[in-house]
Amino acid sequence: MSFKSGFVTIIGRTNVGKSTLINKIIQEKLLIVSDKPQTTRNKISAIYNGKKSQIVFLDTPGMHKPKNKYSEQLVRTTKSTLGEVDVVMFMIDSSAIIGPGDKYIIEILKTVSVPVILVINKTDLVSKSELAALMKIYEEYNFIKDIVCISALNDTNIRGLIKVLESYMPEGPEYYPRDMIIDQTERKIASELIREKLLMYLQDEIPHGVFVKIDKMKERSDKKIVDIDATIICEKKSHKGIIIGKNGRKLKGIGKSAREDIERMLDMKVFLTLWVKVKKDWRNSEFYLRNLE
Repeated sequence: MSFKSGFVTIIGRTNVGKSTLINKIIQEKLLIVSDKPQTTRNKISAIYNGKKSQIVFLDTPGMHKPKNKYSEQLVRTTKSTLGEVDVVMFMIDSSAIIGPGDKYIIEILKTVSVPVILVINKTDLVSKSELAALMKIYEEYNFIKDIVCISALNDTNIRGLIKVLESYMPEGPEYYPRDMIIDQTERKIASELIREKLLMYLQDEIPHGVFVKIDKMKERSDKKIVDIDATIICEKKSHKGIIIGKNGRKLKGIGKSAREDIERMLDMKVFLTLWVKVKKDWRNSEFYLRNLE
């Protein structure tokens, strides 16, 4: 059996479970998971290594109609991957009907030149008859070459999905070392882990207007400790107060939770210092958008 390898992009509406799926496939926590839309901000390559295959996944921001420069950048990031891969995985939420967001993506996918696999997630939330009805609707689209039903959260049929993806991979080399599972820098992952905790702790108190910038990340020369200074950028003074919380309790909780995840990633002690600054309308700022690249 020859070695097969290739690139897969996951495209779908916000909050359909793309990051959860990649974490299950790689069996590591690589990508931040939140119930808020547009959690993923960058193309992040996660690498699956099978016995005779290597599949590189690009987890992209959820597709949506842009409302500001930041949103426009997210959509450009997602669209740009469609011409860079061997397979497009179109992921939908089985508990939702085909809405405007899905129709918007479908029109884009009609123009791609590579195979499109439909992945229906959260199948545990619907009946068999509801799932069959949804599959029948999508079977009408000729550009969809395969349909795979999964539950990423419950780890249902993940192996079956991998087998389908492997069948579409061309013969090729190992693009990455087999002990490598993500191509992002430790600084980028650290900033994403901090942002995940912000989304978790803030719930619905603040919209998606937070950005985390790593100012310093350096290992001490005399001890196995990494010092990290990070700045949380928000859009309003009122948001800054919410992030910090009464007597600084919320910021301390965010920092403690993020530090524990970063320590697991680095396998060493971390001394994390968080600062909060206000930058009005940063999502339309070219400077901050460049830092998201």
